[in-house]
Amino acid sequence: MRCAWWRRATCCRRTSGPRALSRAAMSDSPDAAVSAPAQARYRLPRPASAALRAGLAVAAGAALAAAFAPLNLWPLAVLCPAVLLWLWQDATPGEAARLGFCFNCATFAAGTYWVYASIHVHGPAPVWLALFLLLGLVGVMGLYHAALGYAVARWLPPSGAVRWLAALPAGWLLIEWWRGWFLSGFAWLSLGYSQTDTWLAGFAPVVGVYGISALLLVSAGALVALAGGARRARILAGLLLMVPWALGAQLHGHSWTQAAGAPVSVAVVQAAIPQDEKWLESNRDTTLEAYRTLTEKALGTQLIVWPESAPADVANDLVPYLSHLYSEAYTHGSALVLGVLRAQGGAADNAAPRYFNSVLALDQEVSWYDKHHLVPFAEIFPVPRFVRSWMRLMSLPYSDFTPGAADQPPLPAAHLRLGATVCYEDRPWVLVSRIVPLRGLPPYAHVGNWLVMSLAALALAYGLWVRNDRGRRTATGQAGRD
Repeated sequence: MRCAWWRRATCCRRTSGPRALSRAAMSDSPDAAVSAPAQARYRLPRPASAALRAGLAVAAGAALAAAFAPLNLWPLAVLCPAVLLWLWQDATPGEAARLGFCFNCATFAAGTYWVYASIHVHGPAPVWLALFLLLGLVGVMGLYHAALGYAVARWLPPSGAVRWLAALPAGWLLIEWWRGWFLSGFAWLSLGYSQTDTWLAGFAPVVGVYGISALLLVSAGALVALAGGARRARILAGLLLMVPWALGAQLHGHSWTQAAGAPVSVAVVQAAIPQDEKWLESNRDTTLEAYRTLTEKALGTQLIVWPESAPADVANDLVPYLSHLYSEAYTHGSALVLGVLRAQGGAADNAAPRYFNSVLALDQEVSWYDKHHLVPFAEIFPVPRFVRSWMRLMSLPYSDFTPGAADQPPLPAAHLRLGATVCYEDRPWVLVSRIVPLRGLPPYAHVGNWLVMSLAALALAYGLWVRNDRGRRTATGQAGRD
């Protein structure tokens, strides 16, 4: 009995090893024998090295900035997010957070370097402070995708159509929207801005920048599903990859607006003065004379528009100058819409003056629009009070502009009711919240300028969003000229 029991135990132990596995496979049905290899064949493996995965996340994030103008390498807006989605596959929550942080830090380090120019060149703050604040901003941006990576690795399945085609695009899009609203909003490098010259641009007047971002993210997820998904997921991914681009091509060039009322003649005045020279005291009078001369040449045009903060002074100190231009324009039947700075308060009430970045409309009446959404680290310093106190003691720039009210009436000019935006405010979330609710969908005027050492203005898709404008007129400058 003992011998028989021992033989049975040995036999059981042997059948549990590799030989038993091969016998089991031989006894299975053909479908069962090939099911595991078939699934593995469509699994896209990640690099084995954690350092290599992190390096790929950094490289993909930095390359994403090249999808925007002026480089316009728009396929990167699909390929780079697809790389991150692939790297997140099978990652632990901790690793997914690290990969997301590396990716987004690299994107914003490459795409928001103009913050350094704003702080150091135009501040002027020392190099170390400009770098510190830039890296702080980049780090905060990195935390967004760190949170997204942690969430998807913690609560979503490691692969599948739901993850790649729905959950991840939705989470990424939610981050883009949140960045545009939180605090003063920082919707920079939203993916949709990269598609000014592609078939997806046809969707811009219909779904706006966030809709195009969603299409790009679904396309990125579709690439990952095609490379590593099951059969049905690959079929769905192929359809989602082809249909939006084909439909966008059909919509491209379609006219979504029609003229209402008589045309209004518009003159946009730009003195082409570099921003790093404009604010020099020695250039103040030269700047004022340039704008006076150009404005007088345009008299007789129904609407004359200046860029953002065109005179290198506050309007309070330019009353005789502006009054003269107002009188001349009124005599010739012209309305003025001027980008100027203005101060409020000060010595009269024994308080520090508040400064506004404003638009002044001079026609039958005088009206103002004060910029509401301010640029972080340029017009407003989002730092704790103790840091601001230290900056004051060190004679470093720390002052903020004051944001205007969220709800401001349109500006009456040239028999129009103009919605107004300034510089950074020409983002879709601002237009939706401020311009669209105004009755009659009025035309709007946008004034802005940009900095030396910056290609930022080129990345804002001005030409794309103008297709759905309502008489939009922009006075802006690039390459550091207003």
